[in-house]
Amino acid sequence: MEILAFGVQGDERPLIEKAFAAAGQHEVRCLDVFLTEDTAPIAAGYEVVSSSVNADLSGRVLRTLAGGGTKMIAQRSTGFNNIDLDVARRLGMTVSRVSYYSPYSVAEFAWTLAMAVNRRIIRASNRTRDFDFRLNGLMGRDMHGRTVGVLGTGKIGEAFTRIAHGFGMNLLGWDVVENPACVELGMKYVDKEELFTSADLVSLHVPLLESTHHVIDEAALRMMKDDAILVNSSRGGLIDSEALVSQLRAGRFEGVGLDVYEAEAGLFFLDKSLEAVEDDTLARLITFPNVVVTSHQAYYTHDAVGQIIDTTVRNVADYVAGRRSENTLVPE
Repeated sequence: MEILAFGVQGDERPLIEKAFAAAGQHEVRCLDVFLTEDTAPIAAGYEVVSSSVNADLSGRVLRTLAGGGTKMIAQRSTGFNNIDLDVARRLGMTVSRVSYYSPYSVAEFAWTLAMAVNRRIIRASNRTRDFDFRLNGLMGRDMHGRTVGVLGTGKIGEAFTRIAHGFGMNLLGWDVVENPACVELGMKYVDKEELFTSADLVSLHVPLLESTHHVIDEAALRMMKDDAILVNSSRGGLIDSEALVSQLRAGRFEGVGLDVYEAEAGLFFLDKSLEAVEDDTLARLITFPNVVVTSHQAYYTHDAVGQIIDTTVRNVADYVAGRRSENTLVPE
């Protein structure tokens, strides 16, 4: 059987092809285009389709896929808020995801963003390229002794917390369930309001659910310290982007690091450098000197991508064998 993989990055393609070849059961055809309503007809005749994190798997797209003979979706990500699971269930499709991969990739990148905005790394690098070696405007702060607020203390949040502990920071956490490993590190669990008002650095590590959509809204932003650092390496929809722009225009926040953006679909992973920017909110965010925006690359390490691909290969094997695992979303 040949599997059709959408949204495959250049670095990712040889890893996917090698993994499926090593499994020795199925072939894979890799496309760099993303799965959307316009590209879904390409999958006609493919029983198994693999999708990337920014794929459009709305009901309309799923019905197009099912009409072309697709019976299984193997998403190469942990998040699945882009998939209409109810429609997939009604169509009798199997849907899987990657429930686990290296948490260190995202946690380390979140800290990379935090330190980049704290120590003005982008500004400093741009200056030195022009042989401007002045230090004015580059002063940062020690992280040691300051307070970090970790919103979401699962595997990635725990890895982020361990790094914060290494910096010698005071640890605040919020989650629906306390992580004993974080408590052992000295984390104090508090409500969101106390975390927002007390933290010098707030990092987001919760999934995007109906209950967490815009968890960082205007009210939450106003609670935070004027000189706080905010980092989001989880899902763009956790932050109300327009409210964030409003607060940044008011001169608030020491720095903001964003690896995700709530309207990133159709933008991230693509080259838009020769096109007019239609998203005014994103265009405004990028112009702030204390904001660093990257293109959803926190997971993008050889280790994590390798684990994602290996799990995807196993998910396909499970589907063919009629097995379900912790990665199977539909059927439950």
